[in-house]
Amino acid sequence: MGAQAHRATQSVRPQDVVQRWHIIDAEDQVLGRLATRVASVLRGKHRPDYTPHVDTGDFVIVVNAEKVMLTGRKREKKLYRHHTGYTGHVKSINADDLLNSAHADRVIRNAVRGMLPKNNLGRKLYKKLKVYTGPEHPHTAQKPEELDLG
Repeated sequence: MGAQAHRATQSVRPQDVVQRWHIIDAEDQVLGRLATRVASVLRGKHRPDYTPHVDTGDFVIVVNAEKVMLTGRKREKKLYRHHTGYTGHVKSINADDLLNSAHADRVIRNAVRGMLPKNNLGRKLYKKLKVYTGPEHPHTAQKPEELDLG
């Protein structure tokens, strides 16, 4: 190696991360493409100081969740299942019924949750996702920036 100076990889510390707020309008966006972009921003992969084991991501607000688009026949065929905790009580609902219900935000939440790490960090990142069915949200004080999905 000789006279060359050894440079260590810089790992960002949690207290040095400045987290910003982003807002995304889900109207006419394809669910999977929207979810991958949101998961990437939550993890912080869009930043030059990304560190895999540190929460370097930003907060994401998704509005108009009920207007998200599903391709093919997923709207009728895709099922969301959950277990009530009682023996044999597995409930299921298709995507169309879920998007037309009061809980349309669960479609986006489930898609993004599946793309985050399955550990303590992933659970922490998931809490930074805010999804709303209509165009209104209570986070105007945080001055969210419009996020380009391109």
